[in-house]
Amino acid sequence: MTLYDRFGAPVSSGNRRSVDAFNEAAALMLGYVADPLAKIDAALAADPGFVMGHCFRAGILLTSSEAGAEPELKRILGILIGHEAGANDRERGHIAAIRAWAERDFYHASEEYGRVLCDFPRDIVAMQFAHLCDFLLGQTTMLRDRVAQIMPAWSEADADYAYLLGMHAFGLEECGHYERAEETGRRAVALQPKDAWAYHAVAHVCEMQGRTEEGIRWLTGGADNWSPNNMFAFHNWWHLGLYHLENGDTAKVLSLYDEAIRPQSSQVAMEMVDAAAMLWRLHLRGVDTGRRWDELAGIYEGWVEHAYYPFNDAHAMMAFVATGREEMGRRLIAALEAAAAADDSSARMIREVGLPVVRALKAFGDGNYPAAFATLLDVRKRAVAFGGSNAQRDLLSLTLLESAVRAGDAAAALALANERKSAKPASPFVRGLFKRVAALPGAAMVTAA
Repeated sequence: MTLYDRFGAPVSSGNRRSVDAFNEAAALMLGYVADPLAKIDAALAADPGFVMGHCFRAGILLTSSEAGAEPELKRILGILIGHEAGANDRERGHIAAIRAWAERDFYHASEEYGRVLCDFPRDIVAMQFAHLCDFLLGQTTMLRDRVAQIMPAWSEADADYAYLLGMHAFGLEECGHYERAEETGRRAVALQPKDAWAYHAVAHVCEMQGRTEEGIRWLTGGADNWSPNNMFAFHNWWHLGLYHLENGDTAKVLSLYDEAIRPQSSQVAMEMVDAAAMLWRLHLRGVDTGRRWDELAGIYEGWVEHAYYPFNDAHAMMAFVATGREEMGRRLIAALEAAAAADDSSARMIREVGLPVVRALKAFGDGNYPAAFATLLDVRKRAVAFGGSNAQRDLLSLTLLESAVRAGDAAAALALANERKSAKPASPFVRGLFKRVAALPGAAMVTAA
């Protein structure tokens, strides 16, 4: 008799204990609640050949964006290949996605997960992994559309429907459908008040529209729901920090950094990215952040040869620039140049976006602001291929703008300030920016023109 998981997708295992533990792991993962892998350990202890248990662990590893996860990912792939003959079609689809990612064919991996969803629209585990792949690869429209493809197979009567709404809300936001995104995200939270990802989707809307006070109320008002024992809480705290930074409250930002964004040292890549991104925003504003950079830079030194996911490498370069580690910066660029010669998805991302961004950051650190400006102006048009969200990639626009100001390019600085004002007309940061631009040589002539 075929067993099904709690979502209605088939598994090849006949061990009910393994399937029950898998169900618990999946529920935890969807809510970003710790610790889903402990449940998978229990599932595999009951049935070492439980294919979906191995697929689950591999999916967690591949969506971590960490080069250090590759050896374990390949080890698990070897186990899965040994069980492939007895796997069902759903499981073979997962194995195909895992194989593609292990071969650094990232885009094909995301499509393999998408194929699983076409055949098994109740496979919300595949949906979660596909969603994160689309996020990592900058496949913005698929963040929206892949969820939409399977929504008709679900309804509010399903206990986990809210998580799909949260994913769809984020995809809608990344595609600029702000009103629908906010409505969908709030609906998700109403159904599942602990859905950290849905809170995050609405937070993105507030960020992109410059609604800082509403964003602060939204996240602080729901913190007791989305924060406790949540593996994603650091990122929602990061969003709260962005609102306070936009308002110019850098003391509050540093307090959030120490207490919630980076309360302890961690080598989780996504946590490090958020920490570096916040410190870099403060660095651009000339804020003294003390010794906070040193801890990050020290960890990034150990990753300098990875050249795996260039979004991470860009944040490593920020740490090297901010701490004056010029040799590390040169080694990072050399590693990326070597990796760019390969014929895989990682190399493509490095060539198209990673290397230009890292070189621009190095130029900025060297005080060569015209070079940083020219490179960032060119690369930001295709920066979506870099991965991450619009809010995260805004760091490139902020660095571009600061490069223009420091280069004394009043015309470019004014154009970029106008661009920012259009998106966030009430922003205190934007008001201060116009004052800085007005003080540049030649600014009066540009404004008069």
